[in-house]
Amino acid sequence: MREPDEEFQPKEILQTLARHGVTCVVIGGIASTIHGSPYPTSDVDIVPDLKPANLERLAAALNELESRILVTDEPDGLKIEVTGALLRKSIPDFQFLNFLTKYGQIDLLFRPAGTDGYKDLARNAVEGTLGDVTVQIAALEDVIRSKAAAGRQRDLEHLPTLRRLLEISRE
Repeated sequence: MREPDEEFQPKEILQTLARHGVTCVVIGGIASTIHGSPYPTSDVDIVPDLKPANLERLAAALNELESRILVTDEPDGLKIEVTGALLRKSIPDFQFLNFLTKYGQIDLLFRPAGTDGYKDLARNAVEGTLGDVTVQIAALEDVIRSKAAAGRQRDLEHLPTLRRLLEISRE
């Protein structure tokens, strides 16, 4: 498991997901960064396609990443064997699951604030690159919609910059 002072390596997380053929849309801070935001982020947020075969591929990727589920009373996370069945069972009970991996944190969001989940975000998703990894990222309009709906202070502080990036992209 990575030490707290080790550098966050989102490219390695995304490469692992791609290698396993995981269908997902990247949202949140990484999507904002790929769209040009200057704000740093410390996790990879994804919205996975919820089809059973895709959840099996996602589980395999999470296991390769040596994922530990983050829970309140376990600062280093709880080691579990992730399965597609476990992920499917989690969908009705949780809006998201947070994992700590050997490359940093990955958050699975099943229905991000202000969205109807994967199908909604996939409709407008665009290709983006992080290093040499090509991923589907939420359209900037959808990133803005989700951050506004979430209403967290840090998201609200980023909205003016994201809206300006949207204006620039339309010029």
